[in-house]
Parts: sequence; structure tokens; C-alpha cells
Amino acid sequence: MSLFRALIILFICLAAGGSVAAMRPETVRVALLKGVESVRVDGSGVLLTDGRGEPLDLELPLDVRRSFSGVSVNGKNVDRLIAVAAGKLIVNGKGYRSKVEVSAAEKGLLVVNDLPLEEYLVGLINCEISSAWPIEAVKAQAVIARSYAVFQMQARRGAPYQLESSVMDQVYDGADGEDSRAARGVEETAGQVLTYDGKTIQAFYHSNCAGHTESSKNVWGMSVPYLQGVACLYCGGANPIKWELKLPLKKVESSLRAAGYQVAGIRECRVRGRNESGRVQEVLVESTRGKVAVPGVAFRKALGYGAVKSTNFDLRQSGDELSITGSGSGHGVGLCQWGAKGRANEGFDYREILSYYYPGVKLSDGYGR
Repeated sequence: MSLFRALIILFICLAAGGSVAAMRPETVRVALLKGVESVRVDGSGVLLTDGRGEPLDLELPLDVRRSFSGVSVNGKNVDRLIAVAAGKLIVNGKGYRSKVEVSAAEKGLLVVNDLPLEEYLVGLINCEISSAWPIEAVKAQAVIARSYAVFQMQARRGAPYQLESSVMDQVYDGADGEDSRAARGVEETAGQVLTYDGKTIQAFYHSNCAGHTESSKNVWGMSVPYLQGVACLYCGGANPIKWELKLPLKKVESSLRAAGYQVAGIRECRVRGRNESGRVQEVLVESTRGKVAVPGVAFRKALGYGAVKSTNFDLRQSGDELSITGSGSGHGVGLCQWGAKGRANEGFDYREILSYYYPGVKLSDGYGR
């Protein structure tokens, strides 16, 4: 083993906690950026190699761009860039731990953070909730985020990355959001995941269910035993759960058409049917082309998840404008984050919180093994 490679191993060990024994074997690959044309990489005490393990002697900061043959780093062409540091690596101004890889993708660059799972979780907590919340809510968030990550790591084994850093999976902005309470929540639940029938569950969660969580069958068409809707009494007074959106009918029409629905000259949109959780089952859209039934989930997706915050909404039409008023935020499946906070405030511990939102699950140590 060369001295340089030995140094790289040492640096990774230090980043993970100071020794080989302190490292957890579980590491996760998180896609930070996809399809970008360039990225800036900086930091201190950074070791650089190309995709073949050969050292790169380049001056920081690095200007990394997509090249014809792979990746250009400060004008030097390489197959791939690997950056390792004992402290933080800075990618486009944000700090990340352990290792960052930049490679050529079909379009632009793919930037992946490869790091110990537990460190990923510490950086995630304040992206998903606030670590200032009751510690039992923080611990519940740590367990479900770990469970979701482990499930995806198993499902996407061998893929270039296992997790997105956005709402497509879990929101993760790197090491800059770490603090002692986030670390405590992760440490006090270290290795714990939720299992059902001996397997780590896909622990979906959302921001605010507005009183009742949703069944996975109503959102994705698949009934999962531990993802059934339950009443939630503790999120009603939290975080503004009421929202309103006004859109021109032409905007609604263009959005539905882009989603594949044959509508033109919309005359009316009205709710037709609600499921057992009170969410919209279907929206009937009447246009010059006739009537089209759009599932509530598809209607929300077409207009944008950020605009239509949940499928718990009402429609009101005035002239050429559609008013959408609703409550809650997110798909509603699994744990309600604001409900978990309310339950923690009432004295429930994280085990009780988790068993309520995921009926029939077991809290397992050792990453479900």
C-alpha cells in the first residue's frame, strides 16, 4: 500500500470519528447535484485523486467542469474527481463530510457525498425538522430517516447513489446544519431502524397531516400494513396548516395538459369524492372537450407540490380564476412531523410515537440485522 493511499484511509477514519474501530461499516451515497455544468470544490487538508486512485496535485479551490472525455479539474482532464478531508469539504459554498465524488453524467456532472450513515443523519435533522424540538421528536426523526435511508441503500445497492438530497428522498444540506441536539438524537438511537416482518420499512413521513394521516393505497395505489391512516390529534395547533392558492384557469389548463390530460377551455373544476381520511379522491374537470376525472394525487402533482401543499383541499371558482384552499402539508403517509412534535410535548417517548404512526412495526437495533 502506498503512503498516499494510507493517508487517504487515515483521513477517512478521522472524518468518521478518529479511528478505524470508530467507523461504522454503513456508508451512504447521497446525490448532491445532478446535471450541473460546473461545481466549485474547496476545503482544508483535502486529498485529491482521480478515478484510478492516482493523486492529483492541484491548487484549491477547484473549478470542476464537464469535459468531452469526462471531468475537467482546473483545466486538467480526469476520469473522475475524488476529494477526501478530515474536516469539511466545501461544495458550492456548503460544507460536507468525508468524501465527495464528481463524475460525468449523461448530462453535466454528478456530485455525490459518500459518508457514514450516522453522520449523514446528523446533517439531515435540521433540514427536515428543528433540533430545538423536544428531544423525543428529534429521536423519532432520526429513526425514521435512518430507516428510510437503509431501505433505499438496500433497494439501490450498486447504483451510483442511494439517496437524493431533496424531497425526492430526504432533504440534506450537508454538515453546516449539524448541532449538539441533532447529534444527540442520532447518537441515542444509533443503529435503530423500524422493521416489519423482519425487514427494514420504507419509513415515509411528511410535515403536517392536518388531523389524519393517509393510507399508502390512496397515494401510490399499494396497501402497506404499516402505512395505514391514523387519527392525529396533535398537529392541529402547529405550524400554519391552512393555505390558499389562486390560479387563472388558463394556468390550471396548461398544467393539466402538460400532465397528459386532454382539457381545453376549462369551464369548471370541482371535487368529486373524498377518501376515509378526508382527502380529495377525484377532481372533475369540465371543458369544451367534455368531462375528465383527475385523481386528487395527480391534480396536486400537475399543479405542483409546492403550490398545492396537500390533497386535503376545496375548490372555488370565480370567473376565470380557481381558488384552492386546503390544510396540511405533504403526502400525508406515515409519520406526521408536527404531530410527532405535539406528542413529544405531551410526554410520549420516541418509541410510542413511532409505534403509533407505523402500526405493527418493531424497533430493531443494528440496522435491522
